[in-house]
Amino acid sequence: MIRIAVINPNTTASMTATIAGAAQMVAAAGTEIVPITSSMGPASIEGYYDEAFALPGLLKEIGQAERNGAAAALIACFDDTGLDAARAMVRMPVIGICEAAMATAAFIAKRFTVVTTMERSRVPIEELAQRYGMAGRARIRAANIPVLSLEDPNSGARERLRNEIARAIAEDNAEAIVLGCAGMADLTHTLSAEFDLPVIDGVGAAVKQAEALVALRLSTSKRGAYATPTAKPYAGTLAEFAPA
Repeated sequence: MIRIAVINPNTTASMTATIAGAAQMVAAAGTEIVPITSSMGPASIEGYYDEAFALPGLLKEIGQAERNGAAAALIACFDDTGLDAARAMVRMPVIGICEAAMATAAFIAKRFTVVTTMERSRVPIEELAQRYGMAGRARIRAANIPVLSLEDPNSGARERLRNEIARAIAEDNAEAIVLGCAGMADLTHTLSAEFDLPVIDGVGAAVKQAEALVALRLSTSKRGAYATPTAKPYAGTLAEFAPA
């Protein structure tokens, strides 16, 4: 049995349920998905500021998951929030859904478009595409959808997402679409059938890559960048930095 901790680094439990459903749909028979909602932080993550407030809760949950026997962890935010810090903190493999989704898209398409939520989320993802060596293959678009509106069927968010995907196909010549938010995970198969091209959800992609690393008995290297930190964790809270 492989236990994979799927960490939602925001505090919205209903989004965790959506993420868990997508993870369980693709998990192998011998994989246990353990969905976890961060106990502190923002209700949604839509850019650099939210990422900073999500880090303490995220790292706390990942550390606890490893102590509870998880063989791997998945960070279910498309900004790959706290990915490097988490990899430095624990030995088990930690997978970011943006990195997983882009790597998967590269196997099946020369050019692909990531459709994310808000404009302030687009720039961090462009930087991740550069970091992961995908800048020449990936186009990043924002559909101007607040993350939490994806859970409201009357918000029009899903229609705006569809419209942006249609523009990506027409204007970018996209050969595949990557959904740039964990809250979109339940739309993958519907959108793929509607647009007749591969639509990739980072949650599912990350689960399969985590399973592969565990099966290969590979864990995070503790030399160089991911060497275990020697400093003690910050013991306070982030309350003093909260916006007025």
